[in-house]
Amino acid sequence: MPSPTTDQNPAVARRPRVTSREVLDAARVSRAVLHAASVRVDAAVLVVVAEAGGPRVRWAGAGVERLLGHATTDVLGMALDRLLPGTPPGVLLRRERTVTTELRGRSRTGALLDLVVTTTPSSDAGVWTVTAQHARTATERALADSAAAHERRFTTLTERSPVPTLLSEQGLRLAHVNDAFCRLVDRQAEQLLGTGWLAGIHPEDVGDVVDTAAAALTGEVGDVRARLLRADGEERTTVLRFAHLHTPGLGSGFVATIEDVTERLAFQDQLEHQATHDPLTGLPNRTRLASFVAQRFQPGAHGGLACLFLDVDDFKVVNDSLGHAAGDQLLVQVAHRLRAVVRPSDLVVRFGGDEFVVVCEDVDEDAAVALGGRISAELARPVQLGGVGVGVRVSVGVTVQTAEHASADELVRDCDIAMYQAKAGGKGRVSVLDQGARSQARDKLRLVADLRAAIDGGGLTVHYQPVVETETMRPVGVEALARWQHPQRGWIGPDVFVPLAEETGLVGALGAAVLEQACAQVAAWDAELGLGAPRVVHVNVSALQLDEHLPALLTDTVTRLGVGYERICVELTESALVRDPDLALLVLHRLRDLGTSVAVDDFGTGYSSLAHLRRLPVDCLKIDRSFVAELSEGHPEITGAVVALATGLGLSTVAEGVETVEQVRALAGMGATHLQGYGIARPMDAAATTAWFAERAR
Repeated sequence: MPSPTTDQNPAVARRPRVTSREVLDAARVSRAVLHAASVRVDAAVLVVVAEAGGPRVRWAGAGVERLLGHATTDVLGMALDRLLPGTPPGVLLRRERTVTTELRGRSRTGALLDLVVTTTPSSDAGVWTVTAQHARTATERALADSAAAHERRFTTLTERSPVPTLLSEQGLRLAHVNDAFCRLVDRQAEQLLGTGWLAGIHPEDVGDVVDTAAAALTGEVGDVRARLLRADGEERTTVLRFAHLHTPGLGSGFVATIEDVTERLAFQDQLEHQATHDPLTGLPNRTRLASFVAQRFQPGAHGGLACLFLDVDDFKVVNDSLGHAAGDQLLVQVAHRLRAVVRPSDLVVRFGGDEFVVVCEDVDEDAAVALGGRISAELARPVQLGGVGVGVRVSVGVTVQTAEHASADELVRDCDIAMYQAKAGGKGRVSVLDQGARSQARDKLRLVADLRAAIDGGGLTVHYQPVVETETMRPVGVEALARWQHPQRGWIGPDVFVPLAEETGLVGALGAAVLEQACAQVAAWDAELGLGAPRVVHVNVSALQLDEHLPALLTDTVTRLGVGYERICVELTESALVRDPDLALLVLHRLRDLGTSVAVDDFGTGYSSLAHLRRLPVDCLKIDRSFVAELSEGHPEITGAVVALATGLGLSTVAEGVETVEQVRALAGMGATHLQGYGIARPMDAAATTAWFAERAR
């Protein structure tokens, strides 16, 4: 027969339902009652629970009626402050430790009684056992007050200190632990006293902590790093600092302070990771590469340590066609695939841009080349970028350490050279370093270092080639030409060192050095030759120098050396003007506003638009020497066209490479305004140029 439902049995329906929270609270109180039952019977014992409206009594022993006159049933549910008025719960009910204090309690009749009250936290949060008994006699109180004063001072210094502190009065057994340490390990003081504190130390670190504490007992001062285990399982990294402490009548103990360094170490690890890893791909960077290879490099060793230098071919095409976000996504995919194809012990590095390096140990050249082939095959699988399948080709340079490698840097540099060999061979290749290319590259590096030293140390000189007026052959200016006499190699032509300076980022310093010398020489000529001095000095500017910094550099130099802006003519090639037309237009206008003139060098050999030329603030076209040479071969067409174009635009012209009287006559007939070349004068140093102008002034 089915059991009756709640509808059929009203008594069942009216039975009060017990919630899970009430069951939980009852269990918490029951556990506290078991502890309270062991307390001395001549005291009033309560079990108190923290609730929303304040702590309330949930159990009372028989001593409450004897001490305060309240029946045990009367105080159940009563707010604690009715029995113990005027004491803040935060002072009396401490989560970390037992508290004993003297205060006044209120009896059932309302009388105030002097009591000694002890509150002990339960193992369950928010539950305390409260024990109250009559206060001591006057004599006991006086003695206790003296001791309490010392205790309060101690409490102020330790318990309320934000620095976690341990105190042993004898041996390794703790006599005191402050609140900060209790909070750090999430345990109550009673659980830590004696040798209980050692349970909160990571098992692997207990030995070191005990050794350091034992040394402190003998008078030493020391510190130790140890991991502390909180009650909730969290691990904290700390530094414990121990000092000797002697307690009369007890012997040697220690005092220890604890510094939680978990966050600091995590922050340091984060900074170190950022310093040694690439933020885009997460791979180690060049800094990590340098330290990794240096640690494993053994001078004089042969084989074993290999470097592979990878460059993504035509990466710029991806950036230009699909955007930089797609380019970044491609680099991330390359990094992921590289990590997948190499061994766990191999290091994969993003060297910079679209360049990567793989470092392997215990491999020979054949194994390194085979790895390069596997990498190429893995990366060749199409990568989806914005819905487009992109195949990735890489040029790979391979180098295995030899006895010739004097340093870790040379090993990495050699695989870079090998990668450029792979690119030169047609891209998408794996190339082992060729010794001839290695020698050339190293020679180039040495030459770059020498060029830098020459620029910084004044090793570069400036020669000057005169420019004359066609109609009168009167000298009107010079072109400043950088010259470099290497202490071992002799004269090195500008066709060698100027491109080298542009390639290595030295062209800005080179141009500034030439401008400095030229302006200083103009000032010297004015002082020595007066009106016979060259009126204009043409200074060549690289396309890489044509930026917003050029007007400021010119202003600083001419102002400092006392030269007028009108004495300087800036010469630029056509390629410099078309490299960034908008920027060129802006910079040239600023130069013209200063009073400096502008000339286009080697006009006709580049690809500049005539319409573009018309809107540029240019004063002069310099006709390339190759066109002037054609005059002697009976081909005046291009030279004539350039002169006619300049005339139509209101520009002056300088014909370069003039060597014969016939060329002078032809150019004069065409209307060229100025001439320059070996037939007029060769480039000369400053002294010879001074003499040349002085002679013509007479």
